[in-house]
Amino acid sequence: MTDCLFCGIAAGDVPAHIVLADSVAVCFLDARPVFKGHVLVLPRQHYVTLADLPEDLVGPLFSRVRRISAVLPAALGAQGSFVALNNTVSQSVPHLHVHVVPRTRGDGLRGFFWPRHKYADDTEAAEYAARIRDRLAAQPG
Repeated sequence: MTDCLFCGIAAGDVPAHIVLADSVAVCFLDARPVFKGHVLVLPRQHYVTLADLPEDLVGPLFSRVRRISAVLPAALGAQGSFVALNNTVSQSVPHLHVHVVPRTRGDGLRGFFWPRHKYADDTEAAEYAARIRDRLAAQPG
């Protein structure tokens, strides 16, 4: 799909702070994170909703979600993570993507109200992406 922002990121045509990319998925920092280190995990191919994702890609995609969720606490000093997926409603980009958000007790996240936090600049975003990439490299698979 040529007009999809996330397809552009997956193709390398649109810049993003990539933390993991392979033949199945592309994982990068959300440009408008709930908390710094908020990662979007999406299939490399264009699918709009989870129902559209072929059965044989469900496990591989969520394996990447699991990996990102597993490394965020150590990479960012978080205590856990929040994993979410919107289908159509509240899906700002119509390309299936899973949110993996670092969490700490008392961080202020309540229910489904997601206050957004900005990176100070592109350098700070790049530093967060590097910390997550480094932890992924230290814990392969």
